Amino acid sequence: MSTRILLAAALALSPLAGIAATASAPRPFTARYQVSQDGQPMGEATVTLRPGPDGSWILRKDTKGTAGLAALLGASTRETSRFRWQGTVPEALSYDYRLVTAGRDKQRHLQVDWPKRQVSVQDGKHASGYPAQPGMVERNTLPLAVGLALDAGRQRLSLPVGVRQTVETETFRVAGTETVKVPAGSFRAERIERSDDARGFSAWYVPGRYPLPVKLAQRDGGNLVLELVTYSQP
Repeated sequence: MSTRILLAAALALSPLAGIAATASAPRPFTARYQVSQDGQPMGEATVTLRPGPDGSWILRKDTKGTAGLAALLGASTRETSRFRWQGTVPEALSYDYRLVTAGRDKQRHLQVDWPKRQVSVQDGKHASGYPAQPGMVERNTLPLAVGLALDAGRQRLSLPVGVRQTVETETFRVAGTETVKVPAGSFRAERIERSDDARGFSAWYVPGRYPLPVKLAQRDGGNLVLELVTYSQP
């Protein structure tokens, strides 16, 4: 199972002030997706957003294999992000990743020390660090930042993204408007393409309705497709 099946929708906004003036932070939510590979069902993903106990917010994604090889291996991932709002833009505080398959347990932890402007990463037995950048997110919060960016009317997006060993700038563009059908319904959605990377994927968003994509197609890493099943708010 891919370790990036939802995070491939790596889109966001620059500058920060553009979102803060025109979009609003989302309410807590739960979104469920079905995951397929090469047209065959392979798993399901659940994404939740909730306030944390210290004024931060927590975005969690749980993915598990329910069919095919992913189910046979008992594959599952859990990604938990803690972030703060800068205006209505999520800015990273920490990120925890865990992949469990038969005989394997892989973990990674990213922590941002904003007073020192430093990022520390613990990847298994390997530790590294690099300077933080204002407005930085990590991959798990990117889809949320994208929804806010599109709400603000952005057509071309970029954002500093904290990855394993550095902060990289990723850029995207709105490539068109299309009708897509997913288990949650039929939607007139904006299709987003990444413009600084050749690996290729498409993500479809419905600005003003959902802060996450209703569909995502990732060609690199196994032709993975995520489709929204349900979206609810308390």
